Amino acid sequence: MALQAYRHLLRSTRIAFQGDMKVLTAARLQARQNFEANRGIPAGSEEMAKQIAHAEEVAKFLRENVVQGQAVDEKGESFRLRIHEHTERGNNEDIKKGKGKTLAGTRTKCCSA
Repeated sequence: MALQAYRHLLRSTRIAFQGDMKVLTAARLQARQNFEANRGIPAGSEEMAKQIAHAEEVAKFLRENVVQGQAVDEKGESFRLRIHEHTERGNNEDIKKGKGKTLAGTRTKCCSA
């Protein structure tokens, strides 16, 4: 399970940081260091399960939520984003649902109108 989580993490770094070798190398090094640091955790333990779950969450976050941007002008005012097929694309429906509701126990609205 740990090897599978490690592979998922490496694939996610490749997807998230494609074309940026400096960041890709740093992310892979960080993943390897974290797995090496936890090598001594006994297999099948609760701590091992937590660490594997954390690695899978990080892999999912990298794959779905990290978007690379590259400046398209010299001033750095405009950017081109590299959005890929794994990038999570939401809509505004979730934001609209909470509009006008108050926070629990207060009279303060949770969303400014």
